[in-house]
Amino acid sequence: MKRIAKFYKISQEQFIEDWQDTFGPETGNQDLCGIYEAIKLPCRATSGSAGYDFYLPLPIALLPGESVTVPTGIRAQMCDGWVLQIYPRSGLGFKYRLQMNNTVGIIDSDYFFSDNEGHIFIKMLNDGREGKKVELSAGMAFAQGVFTEYGITEDDDISNSRNGGFGSTRA
Repeated sequence: MKRIAKFYKISQEQFIEDWQDTFGPETGNQDLCGIYEAIKLPCRATSGSAGYDFYLPLPIALLPGESVTVPTGIRAQMCDGWVLQIYPRSGLGFKYRLQMNNTVGIIDSDYFFSDNEGHIFIKMLNDGREGKKVELSAGMAFAQGVFTEYGITEDDDISNSRNGGFGSTRA
């Protein structure tokens, strides 16, 4: 196995800023400090697992058609030529039709150096058509990340660099 990446927590200050930007300032800083301290770095469940489980920093309950954006508190540093792809945990997709709002999350290697410290957000959608409410507790694995190697074309001469998050590399 190639060892090409490492997960880190973002700074507590960045986490509080992003959380309050996502959910509003109602959550007090003391509560957020406790949530931040409880963040667990992604890990594989078994030696044969391709995906690194991402854990919820908060409990969620989603009715069919509802979505939630989860500030994970995590960033990923990886070698050039690699990408982190984020998927829902397959069991949650199978049982509830819980899925990524954008189908697959793509975390580029240069996102680590973004102004927001490369904070990975995951937006989940209950796309259930059976009327099932999805209820997940804080600390539960809800998504998985898979590192994938990629190539570029022979005539690629791009030299732009990232300075931002979602959609920041649009032309």
